[in-house]
Amino acid sequence: MQPAIRFGTDGWRGVIADDFTFGNVRYCAQGLADHLNDDGVGRQGLVIGYDTRFASENFAAAAAEVVAANGIKAYLCTQATPTPMVSYATVNHRAAGAIIITASHNPAQWNGFKIKTSDGASAPTSVEADIESRLPQIIASGSVKRLPLEEAVKKGLVEHLDASPAYYEHIARFVDLGELRRAGLKVAVDSMYGAGSGHFRRLLQGGETQIAEINGERNPSFPGIQPEPIARHLTRLSETVRTRGADVGLATDGDADRVGIVDEKGIPLTPLQIFALLALYLLEVRGERGPIVKTLTTSSMLFKLGDLYNVPVHETRVGFKYVAPKMISDNALIGGEESSGFGFRGHLPERDGILAGLYFLDFMHKLGRTPSQLIDYLYSKVGPHHYQRVDLEFPPVDRQRIIGQLASDRPSRISGSEVVKVNTVDGYHFSLADGSWLLIRLSGTEPILRIYAEASSMDRAQTLVAEGRRLLGV
Repeated sequence: MQPAIRFGTDGWRGVIADDFTFGNVRYCAQGLADHLNDDGVGRQGLVIGYDTRFASENFAAAAAEVVAANGIKAYLCTQATPTPMVSYATVNHRAAGAIIITASHNPAQWNGFKIKTSDGASAPTSVEADIESRLPQIIASGSVKRLPLEEAVKKGLVEHLDASPAYYEHIARFVDLGELRRAGLKVAVDSMYGAGSGHFRRLLQGGETQIAEINGERNPSFPGIQPEPIARHLTRLSETVRTRGADVGLATDGDADRVGIVDEKGIPLTPLQIFALLALYLLEVRGERGPIVKTLTTSSMLFKLGDLYNVPVHETRVGFKYVAPKMISDNALIGGEESSGFGFRGHLPERDGILAGLYFLDFMHKLGRTPSQLIDYLYSKVGPHHYQRVDLEFPPVDRQRIIGQLASDRPSRISGSEVVKVNTVDGYHFSLADGSWLLIRLSGTEPILRIYAEASSMDRAQTLVAEGRRLLGV
């Protein structure tokens, strides 16, 4: 039986050679081609990029053959390319959108099919739903068009593309690369064997700043790590920072749209700290003003910064495809999510781990402070904030019980503090009188229960997570 292809938070993902097959990639490419041609925008072309996972370049070529056969020009990347570079290439070429073969931060056995729209943002749910709705008929009829790659190139329907030069030129408008090269910073970089490999070095080489890169080679098995820049996967980067006496460590995930940061002591920053620091940098160091867009899993520090600098803060559901439209409609200064993905005004309504890393380096340089000193500076303005999250697998049969319990048994007090607000836009988010919060969410695609908390101390955050587990009996 043909497995169902379901688009989730950001595209479709599957296990390589199980459901992520050449046939299924071609089905998705045909569905997207039909969608674009029916909308009359196929003539604008598509950018097609890919990451360093097993056979990603071959899956990308298969998608290009289908796109070309449908009369849509494909700009096919010549090498593994970060997602933000593909997104910018989409805008730069005025293309109708992009396909990116990547599973982002997923384990090595996974790959994925991401779709970007003409503005470089992740395709909204309505677009993905339309493509998904076309797939049963395409699969049943076998109506996939294909044009061999060599022939498509000869006909001008596939053009090979190096997306990095235009992206580098664009990035230089946002941060003074020459000044950063002269800054004399010692930076350890962990590319996590992903598409971000080499880019910080190429952007910052040629001056006093030193770049020491680890995990910069291609290795589709991602040995010893999952390419997600969170604390448990950053132990080698932390050790590199300590042994080399680096000022900071930067990490990018598998497709380089997310950033991780390790301080000068080798201690990883949380994504919530990174988001608040980037917002503070834009507001104070650069003197910019504009709305902040955050998902409900991110820090309440953003609300405090909004009050301090008199800028609005908007909260969305989890997923950057909900952040991006709000960034566009409100011309937001920054948008971010708890998975350490951040987008910036004037650049793209999409996450960019490379620009986020450069902004953080510029923050350090402009204020002459280490990462831990920047955290102290942030807390001097908004107070200390500590974050905790646990992910719990549960038997799928328990899903309705958990949902029912959340709906019927809402506490008025949690761990001794009054519940002052409950937000149910995406799970159950409890704001407490002492300024802390607790969020309980069920994954929409997996039998996983996520419990998040932020409080003024780590002990308090851990207590709230434990209370969340107690409330649900898990």
